[in-house]
Amino acid sequence: MIRFITLYLLLLKATLTSFSGLAGLPVLRDDLVIHHHMLTDRELNQAVAIGRITPGPKGSYVMSVGYYAGGVAGGFAAWLALVTPAILIIPMLSFAGRYTKDPRVKRTLRAVVLASAGISLSATLPLGADALHSPLSWALAAISLGLLVFTKLDTTLVVLGSSLISLAAFAAGLG
Repeated sequence: MIRFITLYLLLLKATLTSFSGLAGLPVLRDDLVIHHHMLTDRELNQAVAIGRITPGPKGSYVMSVGYYAGGVAGGFAAWLALVTPAILIIPMLSFAGRYTKDPRVKRTLRAVVLASAGISLSATLPLGADALHSPLSWALAAISLGLLVFTKLDTTLVVLGSSLISLAAFAAGLG
């Protein structure tokens, strides 16, 4: 029970401090990999990859992370951690809605977005270093980045294309 509560609180911390997509990933990595040793970087990478390719909200990768860290109970703890902020947002919106025109609130929200981008980068670099282990992985990462930055290609298509290329390379004995 203590592990369930600990995992819930760690996942809740990540969901409460995450303002978009993978922004909670650095918090998860710091808590679950570095401090509590519930996961390795490779397990976190796998959980995030599985969570990102499944349908649902962008933050649903937290469910995979919870499952990897604690099995079915960890998945349930992750679900609770995901819905808690959604429940808390209702009273916060009624309060904050009155102040959205205030320049201080606008500046604060802009600062949160910038901090979130920096936090995301801090987790992406170590996880990327773990995943980039061959010339093919480097090529897929570089091409994917180029496609996402310079085209309007949907992220899902880039992920599927990279997956298919990786599978084909493995089948051909190249990976």
